[in-house]
Amino acid sequence: QLQLVESGGGLVQPGGSLRLSCAASGSTLDYYAIGWFRQAPGKERERVSCISSSDGSPYYADSVKGRFTISRDNAKNTVYLQMNSLKPEDTAVYYCAAELYYCHSGPAGMDYWGEGTLVTVSS
Repeated sequence: QLQLVESGGGLVQPGGSLRLSCAASGSTLDYYAIGWFRQAPGKERERVSCISSSDGSPYYADSVKGRFTISRDNAKNTVYLQMNSLKPEDTAVYYCAAELYYCHSGPAGMDYWGEGTLVTVSS
């Protein structure tokens, strides 16, 4: 059973940066695509980025393209989300989630979820 734990959230000023980590246990991440999702109060959960298991081709939502970078270190069984130039509208609980091989699912199609980490962007 794959277990995911997010870390790295916190309070940051607009324009600042944070790096989120998604650490896996119970199984290797080698065969899993990992997505980062976020959910702001009163809004639906949305996928912001995803990285496939094989060639590591990343996906980014338009709202974060050019500011967020996803990467994976299979040796550490960890996926990262580097978030730069943060905006107040990035405030949300960020979740990582896993599905086999490729990034092709929205929230309902993911197989495993972490508990989330809160990111607050405010001055």
